[in-house]
Amino acid sequence: MHSADVAIVGGGVIGWSVAFHLVEGGFDGRVLVIEPDPSFESGSTGRSAGGLRQQFSLPENIRMSRYGLDFVRQAPARLAVDGEAPDLAFKEQGYLFLAPESGMAALTENQAVQTAEGADVALLDRDGLAEIFPWLALDDLAGGAFGRSGEGWLDPYALMQALKRKARSLGAELLQDRVTGIEIAGGRVEALTTEAGRRVACGRLVNAAGAAAGRVAALAGLDLPVAPKKRQVFVFDCREDLAHLPLTVDPSGVYFRPEGAQFICGKSPDPQDDPDCWDDLVDYTLFEEVLWPTLAARVPAFEAIKMQSAWAGWYEVNTLDHNAVIGPHPQVETFLFANGFSGHGLQQAPAVGRAIAELIETGGFRSLDLSRLGYARIAAGAPLFERGIV
Repeated sequence: MHSADVAIVGGGVIGWSVAFHLVEGGFDGRVLVIEPDPSFESGSTGRSAGGLRQQFSLPENIRMSRYGLDFVRQAPARLAVDGEAPDLAFKEQGYLFLAPESGMAALTENQAVQTAEGADVALLDRDGLAEIFPWLALDDLAGGAFGRSGEGWLDPYALMQALKRKARSLGAELLQDRVTGIEIAGGRVEALTTEAGRRVACGRLVNAAGAAAGRVAALAGLDLPVAPKKRQVFVFDCREDLAHLPLTVDPSGVYFRPEGAQFICGKSPDPQDDPDCWDDLVDYTLFEEVLWPTLAARVPAFEAIKMQSAWAGWYEVNTLDHNAVIGPHPQVETFLFANGFSGHGLQQAPAVGRAIAELIETGGFRSLDLSRLGYARIAAGAPLFERGIV
């Protein structure tokens, strides 16, 4: 029988961040990450668009992303192994949220919270947009919010692999297997069972299973409203050189940004058109009928573009309120949640790894109080809503 002091179910960026923060902090127990596909080719991390921003409405989300920013900036030194530093390809080109008159009040309120938290976000009127972003069509806009520094995008797979490599160099272990059962006794996790027939005794279990987190919780008889929702990303070419533009979010929800010499774009579907989904088939009509017309209307240079490729991945959506669930279950305190990030997992992964490590090592949050994101609101059915959902 195998054993671990901490068993982490899921080897994406969240799972490896938890493992890294534990072993970097000197945790003296055995840390075991259990993941059926260690290449993580089909996981959410590798298919992420890689965004990092502070433009949220909840202070906790802003603070987590600000730690993520500091972590990414320090990563070449902090995650180096044998003198080899990772390259996360961080492009600090900002986020730009656009709004008509009806959306300016929310942007203004959000920007006040963001700047109070130290984020470098400017609120711009239409003239300000025209001066900085002359490529925009502005007729239906009243203004926007622009992250002048500390926002952009990075290589999500590179971050995950860097965390994995560093954590393993410090003693964390990887078990290639799939968890199929969780044994609970006396209000504590006693052991895991796996697809390969292993039984792994563990002191604590961290659910970092991404879009499969609801399934993993159910193995322990626990309810977690996290479901897999398909998101599609399209790659296109443009004749004009707009490689300097920020990640831009149209009032319609359509987003776009540069990706090397090309661009990527996408849009979350309306709730009524967003079923639980595990397939990764691309619906190309989304680009033809929704994305391209919106892109061309917002950026005249995008009238003459050519779609080159596309991929689909999964958000792990917390269907209660689209916010993370972080911390222990009140009745099974050795079962810890790190789930439901709803598209924000990459940028919040460093802070979540630190938070879970602190809970395990000290019994409470130390660096950042994430109590409002705990399971209590799930049990009570009391959502904590975030405005900045993309």
